[in-house]
Amino acid sequence: MEQKKILVTGASGFIGSFLVEGGLERGMQVWAGVRKSSSRRYLQDGRIHFIELDFTDSDHLEAQLKQYKETNGRWDCIIHCAGVTKCLDKSDFEMGNYWATRCFIETLIRQDMLPRQFIYISSLSVFGPIHETDYAPICETDVPQPDTAYGVSKLHSEQYLQQLPGFPYVIFRPTGVYGPRERDYYLMAKSISRHLDVAVGFRRQDITFVYVADLVQAVYLAIEKQIVQRAYFVSDGYVYNSRNFSDYIREELGNPWLLRFTCPLFLLKFISFIAEKSASVFRKTSTLNMDKYKIMKQRNWRCDIIPLEKELGYHAQYPLMKGVKSTISWYKKERWL
Repeated sequence: MEQKKILVTGASGFIGSFLVEGGLERGMQVWAGVRKSSSRRYLQDGRIHFIELDFTDSDHLEAQLKQYKETNGRWDCIIHCAGVTKCLDKSDFEMGNYWATRCFIETLIRQDMLPRQFIYISSLSVFGPIHETDYAPICETDVPQPDTAYGVSKLHSEQYLQQLPGFPYVIFRPTGVYGPRERDYYLMAKSISRHLDVAVGFRRQDITFVYVADLVQAVYLAIEKQIVQRAYFVSDGYVYNSRNFSDYIREELGNPWLLRFTCPLFLLKFISFIAEKSASVFRKTSTLNMDKYKIMKQRNWRCDIIPLEKELGYHAQYPLMKGVKSTISWYKKERWL
């Protein structure tokens, strides 16, 4: 059987690096799409092929893809994981997520390099704060109402893919993705290791998570089953609250004493506003900003993964307790904690 050839864009990132490993584990020829400045710390396997891709310059990107095609032909599948999650200016989300994706696809079309499947890693954030009263799971028939610049940019990308006639897209909308190498949830573990646990808001909040290996599993199930023109939510299938996550982290850290603090939303909003403005003065991105505030404010993160389970045979291997155990173990091994 001919070896399947895949491209993973954003390969140097948290999710991208695991997607590269997932392809190698399945015996595929894996090309890692990176920027010239990208770190290759987690891309050390000698079987990895590299290609530099510049999504900010259409002419340069065209030359890069043309050169690849002349030597290697085309990819069977492209997993488009490249994108931005933090920006100095909100307009950069639209440039880095929507326009970069559109530029990439238009260049692929011009070069006659469309793959059999184009898998787009989107986000549950495209739906925004819906079902905040009844806490019903967000499902594919709901109307997206993103309230963050990040969510809007991802939604525009999805809509672009879906309106292209016959385009072989598969969209994945994961909830909060965590695991080894991830840095945002790491900040929570670091805070707990320093005896402080902060929750947000006093009203009920239903949270969902997916361990990175389970997201990788879902993507490769779609490739294996040659799915096209579908969109799926991805989680581990359970619903949690913020205490669940912090309690699991605390247990893996040896149950340190904790000062628990619930931050009122009005205070979080003020702090987020100041953090964003301060960061802009120094031309730096801030982990805490107004987009992040809206994400932390959202009360309902339930999502319907029944189609994923029925159509792809997906079954999460890492419920939160197991995933946190693996993640904290890695943080300790790498001396992040």
